[in-house]
Amino acid sequence: MKLANLFSKQRINKLDVKSEVIIDPITETLIKREDSEKEDKEKIIHGEKPEYKDIVKAVFEDNVPIVDVIATNEIEIDFDHIKIGDVYIRSLFISGYPRFVSPGWLEQLVNFNSSLDISFFIYPVKGKEILNDLMRKIAEMEAELATDLERGKVVNPSTEAKLEDARRLQQELVKGIEHFYEFSFYVTVRATGLEQLNQISKQVESTLGSVMVTAKHATLDMENGFLSTMPFGMDRLSITRNMDTTSLATMFPLTSAELSSDKGILYGINSQNGSFIVFDRFSLENSNMVIFGSSGGGKSYFVKLEALRSLMLGTEIIIIDPENEYKTLCDAVGGQYLSFSFNSDAKINPFDLSYIKEEGENQLGLKILSLHSLFKIIMGEITPSQEALLDRALVATYKSKGITQDPATQTKEPPLMEDLYKILIGMEIPEALDLAARIEKFVKGSYVGIFDQQTTFDITNPFTVFSVRELQDQLRPIAMFIILDFIWTRVKKDLKPRILIVDEAWHMMRYADSAQFLWSIVKRARKYYLGITTITQDVEDFLSQDIGKAVVTNAALRVLFKQSPAAIDKITQVFYLSQGERQLLLGSNIGQGIFFAGNNHAPISVVASPEEHKLITTKPQELMQRNLEYQTKKETEVEKQENKINIDSVIRAI
Repeated sequence: MKLANLFSKQRINKLDVKSEVIIDPITETLIKREDSEKEDKEKIIHGEKPEYKDIVKAVFEDNVPIVDVIATNEIEIDFDHIKIGDVYIRSLFISGYPRFVSPGWLEQLVNFNSSLDISFFIYPVKGKEILNDLMRKIAEMEAELATDLERGKVVNPSTEAKLEDARRLQQELVKGIEHFYEFSFYVTVRATGLEQLNQISKQVESTLGSVMVTAKHATLDMENGFLSTMPFGMDRLSITRNMDTTSLATMFPLTSAELSSDKGILYGINSQNGSFIVFDRFSLENSNMVIFGSSGGGKSYFVKLEALRSLMLGTEIIIIDPENEYKTLCDAVGGQYLSFSFNSDAKINPFDLSYIKEEGENQLGLKILSLHSLFKIIMGEITPSQEALLDRALVATYKSKGITQDPATQTKEPPLMEDLYKILIGMEIPEALDLAARIEKFVKGSYVGIFDQQTTFDITNPFTVFSVRELQDQLRPIAMFIILDFIWTRVKKDLKPRILIVDEAWHMMRYADSAQFLWSIVKRARKYYLGITTITQDVEDFLSQDIGKAVVTNAALRVLFKQSPAAIDKITQVFYLSQGERQLLLGSNIGQGIFFAGNNHAPISVVASPEEHKLITTKPQELMQRNLEYQTKKETEVEKQENKINIDSVIRAI
């Protein structure tokens, strides 16, 4: 400000004598800033900015120190907390550390789902002083152990561990490998109420306790604890712990998870540090994945990219596609695309049996249990007596084709839904006739030709897509159930890495029996080298059931893309997201989110090459442009062909 005044006065004086002055840019900027500040001050004083009038009057007219103006009206200091205005504050100090910690162990505290003030104080200690203390301490511990041995006492294991650590540290200090420090660690918690403050404090203590770190309240010294965590650089508590360089390095809080392994596929780029997220999903305890995101967030793009890259590494891909999103990719890789509708050639018989006989498994019994779940979806709610009749009818239906519990008979041609219908009609019981009426439309009515014929294909292509787009909404859960059951009976033939993608999995969650069936497959998939990917945008429908939460729990890989404000609370609760992660998902762009792999997670940005992007994009604008280019190219080729024919005709005529 003084510099600006000086330049301003020089400028006025020189202008008075009408001399030409050249003002450098810095001087001009300072002059403009001073003029602007003077104008704002005049506006405040004259009432044009009344919200600042009292402050300006107190500072400029009453000579009140600015600190007193901006400070809160009252501060209440209790023995276990401080109240500043309406905010309750409590400070904690770290009093106990484990013997071993891993790098980045503070990540849980840094990502804590509440506002925390964390401060470290590091004091270097001269090596000579600490070496003298170490020599004395080592001599004391050696004497203690020798005395215990002479008296026949059991050696204290704690003393042995301390002696071992002291000797190691002594050697490293002498060699200059390590240096010695005193370290202080404080945490301050804030809340709007005392009850909330107590709750957050317990959560912080539990979080630290999970890694064997002991945190205690700065009881009767809360004021100094609070000041120690403020950005003043003052350690008012002075509660220190001795640490060497290696131990101190593990306290570095600004760490980010690295999800990069030696093998696997590229899932994306860590948007926090720019590293590659390369992972092999089959290297985890299970190979299942769940993906949540709002419409247009990049879910299908991510899944198609993973499917394409996994296929190149020899993984078999099977997809249940509700919206024909995978047809372009399927055609490009030479896959098998099976569309289910009334007039399509692809048919699946729900009564098919697995041709793989596993020791101890009753194939017919398992199939009948699966059919019970299927017909509950088809028929709706049934009574216990009707369920017993259905079970009897299913056994009789297989028996009518010569199929019994004997494995030798289970290779015969399986029955059809029409055979079950005839068995139920033949029972001549009102409850059985009611069940027959519920499936009649699949045998004689409007749904004939979908699920009432023998299976016409098998899974032989490494990239197979089952499309249910042509089916009505009420038929999709039924079709997805039958397709899942069909796939499950086929994956047992031989062990090879497979990925099964269930898009819009919320269709399966609409019915308890289909949800239970999906869960049973997810739970057993690891045994058959199968990784199941479930994708949904309807988070509420999926996670409102215990089975949906169980599917998430049993997935070692989880990917969250952009979330809507209506779904973010549920996602935060299920995935224990921090406030920062919550905001990241609300503000993410397309193809950005959080990638969870086991206990580690990192922000991800999905990237694809131009060639991959052409195959997997679902943007309507890009699809229209691609179709237009294809049509133009086709017309050009036709025109060239016609010109060639005309030229050939002229040549022949000549």
